[in-house]
Amino acid sequence: MQLGLAVLRAIVGGLFFGHGTQKLAGWFKGHGLKATAEAFESMQLRPGVAHATVAGVAEAGGGVLLAAGLATPLGAAALSGTMITAIRKVHAPNGPWVAEGGYEYNLVLLAIVFAITAEGPGLLSLDALRGRTRWGTGWALGQLAAGALGSALAIELGARQDRAAKSQETPSRPAEAEPDAEGPAADARPLRSAPSPSQG
Repeated sequence: MQLGLAVLRAIVGGLFFGHGTQKLAGWFKGHGLKATAEAFESMQLRPGVAHATVAGVAEAGGGVLLAAGLATPLGAAALSGTMITAIRKVHAPNGPWVAEGGYEYNLVLLAIVFAITAEGPGLLSLDALRGRTRWGTGWALGQLAAGALGSALAIELGARQDRAAKSQETPSRPAEAEPDAEGPAADARPLRSAPSPSQG
């Protein structure tokens, strides 16, 4: 049991580390920070570089903590937050199945992280060296709530920045002149020329 738990932590934590460094540095055939930031901005997560960096650090750092069995609830919360955000911003509209771009894989990872936190990282972990082989259901629920809160804040802040950026990008359009109520007689009046830039 202890060996199996250590193997599970190592595989899941290692994959999360790889996923995070794909974002941050383009390792493991990843797209790197610039392309990831552009993708995040398209999902209304602005500024894209900041969101991509936080997501990459959360996945890479959380993966290391999970694999090592160190500060397990902290690492789990970071990973849960990224998975909840991925579900909300990318996969939820596609339903559960990954074949259709759904969230089943993210949900499996959330369940694994929850279970490891609840049952603890086991004897073959750094938490065990600090006297903590089990964290319990309360910590598991706490890390999930913290991840959900972090995800909600990231999405809300990103949406606000996105709205602000789009309002600044949209050029102001001059108001259209309303039709003259005086009818055809107005056609005889001389047209007033618009001021040139030099006229202020």
